[in-house]
Amino acid sequence: MNGEVADYRRHPTEPGVDLLSARFVTHRYARHAHATYTIGLIESGVEEFDHAGSLLRAAQGQVALLNPEVVHTGQAGVPEGWRYRVIYPAVDVVRDVAAGLGAPAGTPFFPCTVVDDPAAARLLRTVHASAARGDALASSSALLTALGAIVGRHAARPYGHAPDQAASRSVRAARDLLHARLADPPSLEELASAVGTGTFALLRAFRAAYGLPPHAYLTNLRVQRAREMLDSGLRPAEVAARAGFTDQAHLNRHFKRIVGVPPGAYLLGRV
Repeated sequence: MNGEVADYRRHPTEPGVDLLSARFVTHRYARHAHATYTIGLIESGVEEFDHAGSLLRAAQGQVALLNPEVVHTGQAGVPEGWRYRVIYPAVDVVRDVAAGLGAPAGTPFFPCTVVDDPAAARLLRTVHASAARGDALASSSALLTALGAIVGRHAARPYGHAPDQAASRSVRAARDLLHARLADPPSLEELASAVGTGTFALLRAFRAAYGLPPHAYLTNLRVQRAREMLDSGLRPAEVAARAGFTDQAHLNRHFKRIVGVPPGAYLLGRV
C-alpha cells in the first residue's frame, strides 16, 4: 500500500465550488484543464506539474493558483509524494468576489501560479475544516473570506481574451464539432476535411489554441460532461455510454486520471 487517499466533495453551501483533500504518491494526473479555478495548498511533500509549457513545483506551505482552462498535469515531485487541500471555485463565484472588491468587470487572472502566502494557507485550511463541520454560516463565511483575500492579493487585471477568441475560425469550428459529436467523434481526417484544412495544420493549430490535441481535448471534454451527468443523478454505467466511453471501466480510468478520484468516490461527495 502506498497510503494514497482522496476525498472529493461539493462545498456544503456553495454549489459552484468543489473541495478535494488528497495524498498522492504514484498517482499522475493526465494533461487536462478545468472549467473552474484551482486553488491548492500543499500540506506536505512536493507536487510537480506541467503548466502552460513550464514545469513548476509547489512545496509544503505554498499555494498553487491555476486559472480556468489552462492545461496542466500533476505528479509527485519527491518520493514520498504530496498531500494537499484544493478548492475549485467556478468562474462566476470568483468573478462575483472580485466585483465585491471593486475590481473591473471581467474574469480575474492569477499571473503567478505558485505563491508563498501563509495567511492564504491558513484560510484554505479553515475552508476545509468549516466545510467538514457542516456549519452553513461558518463554511460560507470561510469560503468567501479566503477567496476575497486570495483574489485581493494575487489576482491581476481580467483576462484580455478567452482562448477561444484567439483560435482561428477553422479551429473553433473543429472544437464545436467535437462538442456536437461527443459520443461519435470524427477521425482527424474527417475533422480536418469538415473545417477545410489539412490534418497536420489542424493538429498544430488546435493544440496551440487549446493546449491539447483534438483527441486529448475530447477526453477532457468527456470527463467534464460525465461530471455534469453524475451531478444530475445519472449512474456511472449510463454516464459512460452517454459521454462516449467504451464502458464503465474506460470512464473510471480517465475520470480518475483527470479528477483524482473514480466516479463512485466522486458521487459519495455529492450527497
